[in-house]
Amino acid sequence: MNLEQMRAFADEIEATPLNVLMNQASGAMRAALLKCLDYGELTPEEGLLVYTAEGADLRAVIKAADLARAEDIGEEVTYVVNRNINFTNICFVGCQFCGFKRQKWESDAYDHADETILAKVADAIARGATEISMQGGINPDMPAFKYRDLLAAIKTRFPRIHVHAFSPMEIMYGARRARMEYREYIAMLRDAGLGSIPGTAAEILDDSVREILSHKKVDVAAWVEIITTAHELGVPTTSTIMYGHIESPRQVVNHLDLIRAIQKRTGGFTEFVPLRFIHENTVLYRKGLVRPADLGFPDFRMYAFARLFLRGLIDNIQTSWVKLGVDFAAVTLKTGCNDFSGTLMEESITAQAGGTAGEFVPVDLIEEQARAAGRVAVERSTLYKKLYGRKAPNGARPIAPQPLPADHHAGGGSGCG
Repeated sequence: MNLEQMRAFADEIEATPLNVLMNQASGAMRAALLKCLDYGELTPEEGLLVYTAEGADLRAVIKAADLARAEDIGEEVTYVVNRNINFTNICFVGCQFCGFKRQKWESDAYDHADETILAKVADAIARGATEISMQGGINPDMPAFKYRDLLAAIKTRFPRIHVHAFSPMEIMYGARRARMEYREYIAMLRDAGLGSIPGTAAEILDDSVREILSHKKVDVAAWVEIITTAHELGVPTTSTIMYGHIESPRQVVNHLDLIRAIQKRTGGFTEFVPLRFIHENTVLYRKGLVRPADLGFPDFRMYAFARLFLRGLIDNIQTSWVKLGVDFAAVTLKTGCNDFSGTLMEESITAQAGGTAGEFVPVDLIEEQARAAGRVAVERSTLYKKLYGRKAPNGARPIAPQPLPADHHAGGGSGCG
């Protein structure tokens, strides 16, 4: 499907009454969707039915997801003005889905000094950012308290900025370097200024898949322990999935079932973010282990399924313009999504994986895309407080006379999805 066909498909579903689409769907699908629309919780088997929907069933699923979004969230499309900083690409983990990492002796390896990072933060704040999002490679020469000290440096100079940083993989590694238990280590980072944690490094929460994707990566039990410990310590996190590679539909459903179970226990997830696998420059693709699907139905299916399966527990479903492109991400606003992610300002991982969406989206473009979808864009904080009336200067575009060094030379994959 090309972009115009995808738009037409979503627009037609939006314009068609629910009862018409329900009457065209299978009996089992009608029962599952009516249950969900009546605030019933889908079972994993019903979730599998929804996630594998095709044809008339898929049209009904998308319609139900969009109605659930409207009822639960309303017509506002939220976004955050933020800057992404990938502070090092030196990494020893060797994920099969990522080309971002470099060995320290490679010519394009980098490990930003604190002053470089602080200059990027200063630039972001001048452009209206309320959040700094930071992740990096797993550097074998990292000082034991690097993450704590970096947080302290940022918060000392910029005490009001929210720092959203350090995936569970980074938390695991940092705790090992510091020889601390997860609880003690996360509490230390929180006290140093960590505001929230990206729930990345999730990929698919199934160890048989993770062994293929990256056998050195944090396993499911450790990921869950780190995330739940953070929640217990008052540090919220996002939740994610990386889809479109070697996973099965059942593994996707199980992944969301685990996310749902954690949210029931802790309530600490702020949002759910499906991340399409970007394949071009990855080992998985070069080995012929993946045949990624075209944009379209797989993405509609994922976003709609997430909205319905997580209903009542995670209200915010975030589209990823950096994975899908801005125009197609706007189409997914009609398939269950309510959040347009952030401005980013720079992004090293997806761009070098073959992603073509760019590294920055200005506020006025987000507003334009929301209007085209019949909605209204509203800036939010990291933790989803609506910032009505706030407007980033010049759409959060660069204001420095000379651009700060970005990490375009870094190789990339799908990131720590």
